[in-house]
Amino acid sequence: MTDQKHEIRPTQSIELLKELHILTRDGKLNQDTRRKLKQVYHLVQFIEPLLKEVLAKKDHLSIVDHGAGKSYLGFILNDLFCKLQSQPSTIYGIEVREELVKKSQELAARLDFKNMSFLHLSAEDSLQSDLLPDEIDVVTALHACNTATDDAIRFALTKKAQHVVLVPCCQAEVAATLRKIKAQSLKNELSEIWRHPIHTREFGSHITNVLRCLQLESHGYDVTVTELVGWEHSMKNELIIATQKNLPGKKARDRKTKLLEEIGLSSLEERFA
Repeated sequence: MTDQKHEIRPTQSIELLKELHILTRDGKLNQDTRRKLKQVYHLVQFIEPLLKEVLAKKDHLSIVDHGAGKSYLGFILNDLFCKLQSQPSTIYGIEVREELVKKSQELAARLDFKNMSFLHLSAEDSLQSDLLPDEIDVVTALHACNTATDDAIRFALTKKAQHVVLVPCCQAEVAATLRKIKAQSLKNELSEIWRHPIHTREFGSHITNVLRCLQLESHGYDVTVTELVGWEHSMKNELIIATQKNLPGKKARDRKTKLLEEIGLSSLEERFA
């Protein structure tokens, strides 16, 4: 990247940047919007090599943004990468809130982004919908709250995704289970890690992501966990990137099972299968 890596690029859609509030209404960058642009570029830096890897092997790229919300990530990836490639791509945004799907459809039409498709589907319906191909190259889930990240993982496994990019957010399910079993788990010294309510929440969030990584590894993925530095829209700043390498998964499965047993969460075994 050049010294102007945090400036607007000539190929970028000004209308999109305004819509995403990265540019002001008069098309300018101020200190706040410049920071947002820097954050966008930082996120794309992680994802772009994965997209290039797919296109080095295939003549068409498919991306699903699962739990897309306003489809912020899909639009950005299309504007900064996909529309500039010689090979075609299709970006699907899956979202359960119909009003957000309609807004994304309208914006894509205005921008003439014909390769983008927005689907009003539940997580369950997305697994079987004939509006989606049987296999997807890249699955993303940005700030997918609570179990939405797990829905994206399940979708990625079902669709045999080559790459999975997750920024999890505000997990509560495992913490709730820890609270339910607290009385019996206090016999185990390890339970001191989550005995106090604030620790229950923090440990629940942490162990959820640990289990997600083991789940992906058990299905043959090579997993990297890093910090999404500079991304300030959420306190949750963890970035999980998984690439299918068809690695042996037995060790990860065994560790996952043992870990669940140690902390009294064996009831969630199927949940992270």
